[in-house]
Amino acid sequence: MTGGRRLLRAASLGAALLVWQGLTSLDVNVWLRFEQFPTVGEVASAFAERAGTGPYWQDLVSSLRRIVTGFALAAVLGVAVGTAIARSRITADVLGPLLEVLRPIPAIALVPVAILLFPSNEQGIVFITCTAAFFPVVVSTRHAVGALTPVWEEAVLTMGGGRARILFSVVLPGALPGIFGGLSVGIGVAWICVISAEMISGEYGVGYRTWQDYTVIDYPGVFVGMVTIGALGWLTSTAVERAGRRLTRWLPARTAAPAARSARPVRSDRSDRPGRPDRTTLTKEVSS
Repeated sequence: MTGGRRLLRAASLGAALLVWQGLTSLDVNVWLRFEQFPTVGEVASAFAERAGTGPYWQDLVSSLRRIVTGFALAAVLGVAVGTAIARSRITADVLGPLLEVLRPIPAIALVPVAILLFPSNEQGIVFITCTAAFFPVVVSTRHAVGALTPVWEEAVLTMGGGRARILFSVVLPGALPGIFGGLSVGIGVAWICVISAEMISGEYGVGYRTWQDYTVIDYPGVFVGMVTIGALGWLTSTAVERAGRRLTRWLPARTAAPAARSARPVRSDRSDRPGRPDRTTLTKEVSS
């Protein structure tokens, strides 16, 4: 990323903070009510105070542990199930209808199920997080594997490769761009659900602490939780995207096409080609 793009992104965040500070400091109350919102300074002061305490970091580590565990399980299971559905008609007929029935159910609606199934809230929150990220990964993997051209598989078969070789040398590498698209969506959905689950049945975590601040009307603390959630979500999604770019470095770069077009030699006119006179020259010769 160039320095100009970094500067533009920093400027957009700074402009948003200035607008926030202006609306809250002036107590704007036109259709939307900002008189009860904390200012940027109040949130920054509360954040600095919280960051110096142990419970803040304990909540942060708890949320990260839950999201990493649930997302890792969802990634492994989602890729495996999505690949099996795309490659096997029997698997598609057996698991496809079941997944399509379960997919529209919001993962946060499974909180009662998690309470009944698992002996601890920790396991239940990980289950909800895994379920939230599982379906985007399954859908993206299924479509990415199904869109692969069969020519690659036929080439491996011609060279004597078996099913395992086709899977690990053709199918999974070819589907990686689509798989990481689903992983990027899944990590965002997982954060939404893990925070909601912590608010409902958690004992620790950023979502739990944010809800506790709301119950005691500590609005700066609520915004500290929101900022922390946004920062953690941005960091994890950026990590997933960078991992995807590293694993798909073999893809052609986006700037390669314009460069290739600009590097093409300009087709010369017929009059510039040796031994090929143009029409004007031929006309003069015939008339003479």
